[in-house]
Amino acid sequence: MKIFQYSLLAFLASASLGATASAANNVVTSIRDDLSYDGNGKLTTHYLVYPGDSPGCPAASFPTPYKFETRPLMGEASQAVFPGYETTGTGCPVACVERGTDKSVAHAVMPHRINMDSTENFTDWFEYTCRQVEVCVINYHSRDVPIKLNWINPDTGGEKLHIELPFGEQKTRCFSSFIGHKFIAREGDTDKEILTFEVEYVTSMGIGESPPSGKPEGINFDKEIESTLQLEWKKHNRIKRTFSPLGFKKAKLPEDVFANMGSFYYNNRSNKVREEWEGKGLFVNWWETDCSFIQIPWAAKGIWQDRLRILVEAWAGVPIEQTDMYGLRQYEPGARLLTHVDRESTHAVSLIVNVAQGNLSEPWPVEVFDHADRLHEVIMEPGDIVYYESAKALHSRNRPLSGENAFYTNLFTHYRPTGDPEWFNKPNAEGTPNTLMEVEGECKLQAVGTTELPNKQLGIVEAVRCDDKRLEATLSPTLFKATSGDDLIDWWHYSADRSSAKTVPKRK
Repeated sequence: MKIFQYSLLAFLASASLGATASAANNVVTSIRDDLSYDGNGKLTTHYLVYPGDSPGCPAASFPTPYKFETRPLMGEASQAVFPGYETTGTGCPVACVERGTDKSVAHAVMPHRINMDSTENFTDWFEYTCRQVEVCVINYHSRDVPIKLNWINPDTGGEKLHIELPFGEQKTRCFSSFIGHKFIAREGDTDKEILTFEVEYVTSMGIGESPPSGKPEGINFDKEIESTLQLEWKKHNRIKRTFSPLGFKKAKLPEDVFANMGSFYYNNRSNKVREEWEGKGLFVNWWETDCSFIQIPWAAKGIWQDRLRILVEAWAGVPIEQTDMYGLRQYEPGARLLTHVDRESTHAVSLIVNVAQGNLSEPWPVEVFDHADRLHEVIMEPGDIVYYESAKALHSRNRPLSGENAFYTNLFTHYRPTGDPEWFNKPNAEGTPNTLMEVEGECKLQAVGTTELPNKQLGIVEAVRCDDKRLEATLSPTLFKATSGDDLIDWWHYSADRSSAKTVPKRK
């Protein structure tokens, strides 16, 4: 899509920012200590960084860009951002570090934002790699009339129509822009100003108030939930092909991918809208609590897809192709996720990424039933990932998310064996690990200490101890095992308020 661009040099001049980076005054030796972070430990600005012992690097004399700070790196900081450079000392590397990146991973820069030899065409590289960003906009202002989004010329202040926005999430429009560009949204029929904004980072936003997630009138939710759980039990039993011993595995996201996802979320956390659930079923309890959504821009989605597919393919052990990426979904207090499996034709193996969470009064585990229908509760922290066989392994979050102003933000991505929409009718590929159906010995609870959660009394912490160590890391302390759809219904009711429940259903 066409962008109304003006030259970088004119942009810098108009911003009156001709100062160059001073290696003497701004040398960074520690990424954690020498950059500017806000009270949440996130970078307050974009940074253009380069090795301080390479004064010939173009970045060293580059006029400080608008919304950026330029910093030379030395020692540990240089090695962290440019691994191997300190030993080779060759080339002239430069990197762009994004505003909103968490302090713990600010050193981890995605490869596409690093130029290991910036001596040629540095200005173009900076313009199109660092300053160019994607903007996604949703019209929630008017169902009847599209919004007109106009670009504001920085030299004249005049407006030019950029795009028109029809209503709703499915009509989201994404386009390339540049940090510092300004836009004004106007009503399509009256030209009345709705909103003016300046691009400061990769952006995803709604204009206007998003509608309720669905229409609960006339729905018997108890009946629909029970019917859904019975169906999901049958669906998970139809799939015979497997990829792993248990059907899931917990791991960590690469630091640079987590840094990139985390900065996007943090910068856009106030831009969340209600997720649209009309006609999508009852898998999230949208009728009781809103579920929020931050649309992923297309370019970012492509970059993340490439990296995540490699991880999932290595876990699944077969060549796979991307079928869907969804999110960012933010669960709010009271949110529950019904036990279910995913579409069999497209969701053979999948990935949950926890991008952010906060203010939880207790953990909110993802529940996964393994191939023997034993329940596992996997507790995730930001940057954790869970691989899972999502068309076969029943998964859920039955207990309500708890905590004042609690939030829990995930990304989901899905795959199937390459070119094989009928994968579920095929036998296991040669070399597929055996499923862990029968285990040696038994599992039991063991007191391991005490804990004190906000507003709760000190209590005993119990952990699962199994004779077969392949189970105990994530096995549910309830030792719950499902044998039918009725068990899933019992588990849904039990999880609504565990503190008042007398017994665990089907404790084995």
